[in-house]
Amino acid sequence: MDQFVKWFRNSTPYINAHRGKTFVVCFGGEVVISPDFPALVQDLTLLASLGVRLVLVHGIAPQFRQRLDRARIALVEHADVPVLPVAALPALKEAIGATRLDIEAGFSSGLPQTPMDGAALRLVSGNFLIARPVGVRDGVDHHHSGEIRRLETPAIRQALQQGAVVLLSPIGYSTTGEAFFLSCESVAMQAAIQLGADKLIFLEEEDAAAVTAGRSSQLDPAQAESRTREAGFSPARRQAWMGCIQACRSGVPRAHLIPRGQEGALLLELFTRDGIGTLITAGTYDVVREATIDDIGGLLALIAPLEAQGILVHRSREQLELEIANFILMERDQTILACAALYTFPGEEAGEIACVAVHPDYRELGLGHDLLAHLEQRAWTRGLRWLFVLTTQTAHWFIEHGYRPARIEDLPVARQALYNFKRNSKVFIKALSAAPAARRPIA
Repeated sequence: MDQFVKWFRNSTPYINAHRGKTFVVCFGGEVVISPDFPALVQDLTLLASLGVRLVLVHGIAPQFRQRLDRARIALVEHADVPVLPVAALPALKEAIGATRLDIEAGFSSGLPQTPMDGAALRLVSGNFLIARPVGVRDGVDHHHSGEIRRLETPAIRQALQQGAVVLLSPIGYSTTGEAFFLSCESVAMQAAIQLGADKLIFLEEEDAAAVTAGRSSQLDPAQAESRTREAGFSPARRQAWMGCIQACRSGVPRAHLIPRGQEGALLLELFTRDGIGTLITAGTYDVVREATIDDIGGLLALIAPLEAQGILVHRSREQLELEIANFILMERDQTILACAALYTFPGEEAGEIACVAVHPDYRELGLGHDLLAHLEQRAWTRGLRWLFVLTTQTAHWFIEHGYRPARIEDLPVARQALYNFKRNSKVFIKALSAAPAARRPIA
């Protein structure tokens, strides 16, 4: 019970942050025929009930394949685009129609025997996608394979404002009334871009263990594109990843790739600080910035456990308020993960590194290293040429960062007068010969 209460309290900032935002969620046709589909419906219904504006994009791969096999039609691809002859159109329409009906039925059941019982959503679908033919490429006619020309964004926005969930299928229509097959990944990407969505979310079909093994929790578009070129990266995942990359480069703030096989994956990604998937964003996720008076409460919560263990010297709220200008911090989603302070002794070209603290859940990410580099950089620009630190339990960490043992007599005179002999802190000094490079810019 305590764990549930803690999780619920920690999710509150995300509930507030997501309300009124537009999320485009893409999932394959495999999801719809999976026994886990009702659980996904429940999670999506929960999102909608919390005020998230949802645009759902579904795939049809297994449904379409089954009907093509039944009709004994074999599709070929040219330049990674299927060649869809007229003979395959009935199978395409049947697959889309059947999948759409299954999805609508899932959202109309009221989710009996669940906490969302009676919370049936209104799904809206229709001719929201205007398409054009891929045409003839390298002499190959792609027939009824198409590309998105535009979305009817005013109609979609109106439906979202009225509280409906918009459902988009991988089919579009030309101004001449022809139907064209589209990839669900391109539909989701274009929907996110043209609607100005706050998030684009792909539920990956690969085995959860394969998806999460060695994953990076956050990548920028260039890093993500480099990953897709790595040996062993599944072609089945590449389309979704490239959709996320293009969306971020076109202004979508965040794109998420989540292992669909993980129970509650969508909620874990959206309502926990670290999530379980891969986030692609062109913006800054972990922010290094100057501390302000509004951060006092968060700083006290971060350093109090270390003060209780005797690792840090106790600082009262009043003392922190007076010294707040000396602090920098790193935050993620408005939560302080780490802090550090620099106290200067300009007359002796010296500075003290103090109160280096990292949240226990993030001590393997190098956050302390980043903050130390920023403070050393700041010290250099302020004309300081050597730094010192007093520590009782983190001597080896500072030694690893170039600090060397010293004596109390080596400290600035003003600092010697404040030395606490009861703590018996060890002294370490580092000479600065150039401005250190920091991995992250300061906001």
